[in-house]
Amino acid sequence: MQIHELKKLNKARTKKRVGRGGKRGTFSGRGSKGQMARGARLGADFRGGNAPLWKLFPKKRGSNKKVEIKHRSFNVKQLKPEVVNLGRINDVFSEGDSVNPKTLNEKKVLSSGRSKNIKILNNGELVKKLIFSEVNFSKTAREKALKSGSEIKKLPNE
Repeated sequence: MQIHELKKLNKARTKKRVGRGGKRGTFSGRGSKGQMARGARLGADFRGGNAPLWKLFPKKRGSNKKVEIKHRSFNVKQLKPEVVNLGRINDVFSEGDSVNPKTLNEKKVLSSGRSKNIKILNNGELVKKLIFSEVNFSKTAREKALKSGSEIKKLPNE
């Protein structure tokens, strides 16, 4: 068998050719008016008529003269931690329980369901001794937890 004798497993779908008369009437399945109805082909860099990203930034001569990019399209969004209050933890968990992302998800304390980045805040009282692991604390929440006799194990950002 030669490479030119290979056959495709799935046939490529033929593109529907619209706008050529026939039974489709005046708009031919393109909708009425607008850029796409008039046969536009928009490239991957099209930003609704704004300048393409590659035109936004200053260019400097030479390969070693890079320019720092400061633009809203290139901001890296950091995920905010999901917050849980001490009072809620005190209500849900019993004495000696382990508090970590897995147990918080199982007890449906977290709103998103599958969050790993969790921060415990000061709101409410903690009177039970619990074992915290893999969660972050605010300063005052950490003090309250330690004051209640709870144990704080491995923290994700330390």
